[in-house]
This record gives sequence, structure tokens and C-alpha cells, in this order.
Amino acid sequence: MHDLVAITALGGSEPRVDTTGTVTCSEVPGVALASVAARLGREKKAAKALAKLIGTPAPAIGRFEGAPVAAFWTGPDQWMVEAPFDSHEDLAEQAKAALGDTASVSEQTDAWVRFDLSGADVLAVLELLCPLDARKMEEGDAAGTPIHHLGCFVLCRAPEAFSIYGPRSSAGSLNHAILAAMTSAL
Repeated sequence: MHDLVAITALGGSEPRVDTTGTVTCSEVPGVALASVAARLGREKKAAKALAKLIGTPAPAIGRFEGAPVAAFWTGPDQWMVEAPFDSHEDLAEQAKAALGDTASVSEQTDAWVRFDLSGADVLAVLELLCPLDARKMEEGDAAGTPIHHLGCFVLCRAPEAFSIYGPRSSAGSLNHAILAAMTSAL
């Protein structure tokens, strides 16, 4: 029998939390993810099935919708679906069942890392971190952007609360870039 111990993307037994000035960066490991790509000719049916899964219309360009199962737009007729891991460990299977043959679904939980940034000066940090005009982002907005040469997604959850998804294999580099921006901005 193996004695395996779960670790976070940054290698800790507990999620890392760093605060500089008024901004806090929290590693968020408890998220299940699945990608959804509508199949050719079934785009409308896929969007309708996704809407049923998340309980609201499928997100349009630059948006995320739904709770506790949510989705954000990643490309034409493509979305990333997120949900709490504790209640949706099998999210990809749930999405496959809901979307049937209208879309291709793949498990993404261990491919991505999520960092939540919050605080009064979070926009100053995002201005240094990525080329997005985060000051124009409103609650429910989502955008793909490079951060530290990594393809990432930024979601605006509230005026002073953002989530950043980046490749899990580069979690350390992404975290370093976030902390450097926090130190520089604050």
C-alpha cells in the first residue's frame, strides 16, 4: 500500500497565501475543471446543453456564468467548466453526460492552477502583471492573456476580486510573477 499525500500545485500540504499591502494572493486547489468544445454542426445544441449544466445561458465572448458549476468562454464554441472539487470531483464525466455527442469534453483539473487576487489595490497589481485593461473589467468578465510568457485566463469575480488560471506545470513561475507584481505595485 502506498502512503500518498496530496500536495498543492506549489508543492505544499496547504494552499499558499501571501499578502502585500492591501492585496492577497491565494492558491486555490479545490477546483474541478473540464474543457468543452462544441462539435462541428452541433454548436447550438452544445450551448443549450451547457446552459442546462450550469443553470444559465452559456457564456458569451469574454464572460463567465453559473454557480456552483460555472463556465467561462475560452474560444469560439469553447468553454472551461469549473466547480468545487469536493462536490464535483467527476466534473468531466458530468459534463460528458450532460453534453452527450454535441461536444468533446476533457478533464482539466490537474492541468491548471488557480490563484485568487483580492484587495483594494488589486487593479494596480494586474496592470503590472498582464496587458489586460482590468480597470474596465466588470463582475462576470473573463479574458485570456499572457502572464510571464504563459497563456492564462483572468476572471473578474467582484470589483476587487480576480481569479487567474495558468498552467499547473508553471505554477511556481506564475506565482513568482504575481508576487513580484504585488511587491512592485505596492
